Amino acid sequence: MTAASPATSGPRRPAETALASLGHAAPAPDPADASAHTFPDGGTWRTEIPSVEGPEALATVFKEAGRLEVPIHRISQGSGVWMLTDAEITEMVESCAERNAELCLFTGPRGTWDIGAATRSGSGGAGLRARGHDAVAGCVEDALRAASLGVKCLLVADEGVLWLLSRLRESGELPADTTFKLSALVGPVNPASFAVYERLGADSINIPSDLTLEHLTEIRRVSRAPMDFYVEAPDDLGGYVRLYDAAELIRRGAPIYLKFGLSKSPGIYPYGAQLRDVALNSARERVRRGRLVLDLLSRLGADGGMSPLGSRLPGPLRRFGADADLIDS
Repeated sequence: MTAASPATSGPRRPAETALASLGHAAPAPDPADASAHTFPDGGTWRTEIPSVEGPEALATVFKEAGRLEVPIHRISQGSGVWMLTDAEITEMVESCAERNAELCLFTGPRGTWDIGAATRSGSGGAGLRARGHDAVAGCVEDALRAASLGVKCLLVADEGVLWLLSRLRESGELPADTTFKLSALVGPVNPASFAVYERLGADSINIPSDLTLEHLTEIRRVSRAPMDFYVEAPDDLGGYVRLYDAAELIRRGAPIYLKFGLSKSPGIYPYGAQLRDVALNSARERVRRGRLVLDLLSRLGADGGMSPLGSRLPGPLRRFGADADLIDS
C-alpha cells in the first residue's frame, strides 16, 4: 500500500510526513469544517492571559511577555471589580493602554460566594448566577463604576445581567464601545445556546474546553461571535491541555481568543495579598504556556492570521431588540 502524500500547502499536521511514510496519514482536512468568519481587522485569532488579579500581577505578565515575546490582545481578571480599589483599576487601565492590550474585569457578586447552599451541592445549584435583585444590582454597579474608570470590557456570568448591561449600552448609560465577555464557568455547549448569548449582548463567548472540534464547527454554522477558548484549562474547568489542537481551534473556531490558562495551580478567587506568591508565579507560567502555543503554531506553519495588537471590537453581531421581550424579530 502506498502512503498518502502529506499536504503541500498551508499548515501541516503534527508528524505529518513521518506518519504518512508509515501508511498512517491523517485524512485531508474537510474545507467545509473551516470557519468562514474573521475579526473585523481580518485576523482569525487573538491571545488572552486570564486570572490577572491586580496591578502587580499585571506588571508581572507584561514583563514576562516582553521577555518571551508573547503578544497579548486581552488581559482578564476573575475576582471582580468589587475586589479592586479605584486606584488599582486606574493603574491597570493605564498599563494596558500603554501596551495596546484590552482589560476585562469581572462584574460583581456571584452565586458561588453567596449564602445559598445549593451551589455547594452535588448539582451545583444556580452556579455563578446573581441571586436576587441585590446581586444583580451589585453587578450593574460594578459595570458602571468600571466603565467610569476607563474599563471597556466586562466579564459576565449571568444571562440576566448580560441582558441588562446590553440594554444600558444601547441607552448610552454604558459607552457604546463597551464589550461583554461571557464567563467560562457558564459557557454554552451547543449552537443554539451560543446563539442566544450572542443575541443577549455577548461580544465574546467562552465555550468549555471539553467541546470537540466538531462542536466548534457546529457553532460556527450559526454564529460569528468570537469564541474564547482555554487551550489549557484551570483544574476547576477540567484541567484540559489542548496545545496540539491550537491550529484546528483557529481553523474551525475563528474568530477565536486563545486563552493561556494553567492546570495544577491553586485557585486564587477572590484574590488577596495572602495569595500573592501563587498569583505572581502562575501569572509568569501562563505567559510561558502562551509561548509554547505560539512556538507550536509556528512549527506547524499555522501562526498566520493573528489580529494586530490593539484590536478589540468584535464587528456586527445579532441581538435581541431592546423591546422584544427576548423574542427575536
